Amino acid sequence: MEAAGHTGPVETRILEGRTVGGLAWEGTGDGEALVLIHAGVADRRMWDPQWIGLGSAFRVIRYDARGFGETLPPAGGWSHHGDLSALLDELALERIHLVGASMGAGIAVEVALDRPGTVASLVLIAPGGALLGDAPDALRAPWRAEGEALDRGDLDAAVEVNLRAWVDGPARSREAVDPAVRAFVGTMQRRAFELADWDHDGAPENEMEPSAAGRLGELDMPVLVVVGMADWPPIIEVAERIGREVPGSRVVRWPGVAHLPSLERPAEFERLVREFIVGVQAGAAQAG
Repeated sequence: MEAAGHTGPVETRILEGRTVGGLAWEGTGDGEALVLIHAGVADRRMWDPQWIGLGSAFRVIRYDARGFGETLPPAGGWSHHGDLSALLDELALERIHLVGASMGAGIAVEVALDRPGTVASLVLIAPGGALLGDAPDALRAPWRAEGEALDRGDLDAAVEVNLRAWVDGPARSREAVDPAVRAFVGTMQRRAFELADWDHDGAPENEMEPSAAGRLGELDMPVLVVVGMADWPPIIEVAERIGREVPGSRVVRWPGVAHLPSLERPAEFERLVREFIVGVQAGAAQAG
């Protein structure tokens, strides 16, 4: 897997902990806060290629969403955006830039809608999750195949279903993808499958109402969208819809890349995020 282009020893100070609600998080760097929200086939490790580089310019926070990585099961009703809001409050983060991939993009938009005065900008990568609205027909097949594999206890098959769907994409062969990227995502996805489940009746997920998918026009901060043109058509359509419905938003389209642009082109992705946020900061300074 390509590194993000940093050479020589870099001294970093890493802080880590858990929120009162059980979310595992870690942070590094100084300056304005940049919060990284992982995709649903990963955990906070997906940001490893950009972690040190972005931490040299910003205060970077990453965490494991509920049901992933080292985060604990919920004790009662919960929501992804509520979990992230609690993390922001516990860390006393009053002005943040959110970077979310796939499921994480949906969480980022939900938090931006819930507390717009806090979110200075959004970077939405392969936007999915809450932004998809009703489950698109094109995505039902891989979700069904995953469920069938898990029902028969075949974790290897369930992991491979997700690698084929989300790392390779709907039209590429597995040979077209860096095997290190496939292995890395496979490790994170398997970890999610191996985590102990919880009683979903006793601790239900409370989704935002009305849903974020129908409220894009309410976003009033700078928004950058990154989408791979080898991704699923419904994901590409969400990216284009954000470009149409969010005033002043920018859509970056990468050919030959599927659902995880930050892992397929890590150095280019890091540069893009840096330049975007620095531009947002400069614009805010001029306006102030």
